[in-house]
Amino acid sequence: MTLAAQPVVSVASGATSSEARRVTRRLNLGCGPVTPAGWINVDCLHAPGVDLRSEVRVGLAVRSESLDYIVGMHVLQNLPYTEVEPALRELHRVLMPGGVLRLGVPDLDRAIAAYVLRDRTFFHVPDAHAASVGAKLVTQILWYGSVRTPFTFDFAAEMLGRAGFRDVVRCAFGETESAFEEIVALDNRERETLFVEAVR
Repeated sequence: MTLAAQPVVSVASGATSSEARRVTRRLNLGCGPVTPAGWINVDCLHAPGVDLRSEVRVGLAVRSESLDYIVGMHVLQNLPYTEVEPALRELHRVLMPGGVLRLGVPDLDRAIAAYVLRDRTFFHVPDAHAASVGAKLVTQILWYGSVRTPFTFDFAAEMLGRAGFRDVVRCAFGETESAFEEIVALDNRERETLFVEAVR
């Protein structure tokens, strides 16, 4: 069954249903336990609040060109390298022309900079797991083996371009280059995250 991608319409105070604005259709990819109202919350695992159990690498049960924007926070780095571009192509498929994809992935550039500066405070890995700065770098970038594909901005931009996206930009935490102000609502892990937006 294909999801129609129709979250609840928000009506301005005092407006009748006939005056309701067109709803913004937005997807929260790899939502995990973060399942806010007004989003299509998608995850490969069944959990409370998950609207659609699906995996981007095998195809989303969402109509083509049906979404205004998609947010994927700390999802794509868990895919093997060979599956990143096909996953991005699938996200490109379900976005409307002019739709926006916002990604948050661990920032390899920032981690390398912290390593070069010997900045132990950047890394979340406790000394009991990795004592040296180099060991912390490797452990954090691979996150104990769960990360399959590390990301730099240049790499993200190339992969997005190959998948058909345009206007790829690096964004700050809580800030967007798009017209969708609420696209930043799912931003998290500011210190370690690379935020990237691209347009279909």
